Amino acid sequence: MKGHGTLSISTRADPEHIVVEIADTGPGMPAEVQARAFEAFYTTKDVGRGTGLGLDIARRIVVERHHGQISIDSRPGQTILRVQLPLRRSAAT
Repeated sequence: MKGHGTLSISTRADPEHIVVEIADTGPGMPAEVQARAFEAFYTTKDVGRGTGLGLDIARRIVVERHHGQISIDSRPGQTILRVQLPLRRSAAT
């Protein structure tokens, strides 16, 4: 957002999940960035400014450890990072 805009966090529950959404009113993410955002070592920051591990680590925790989902929905003026965590562990885990 480059220092301007609104950052908001919301939570809700449905019968099967807890959903956390982090949204901003920034410029959005191009489709090619969204497609790679969860890849290890992928970053859009300048060299020395980021490792590209943040969203990869988040994905591993949410998806692999807690069997949830994490996604990005972005367009100019609104980006939402959505985390869904199951309320109950599946019988297979």
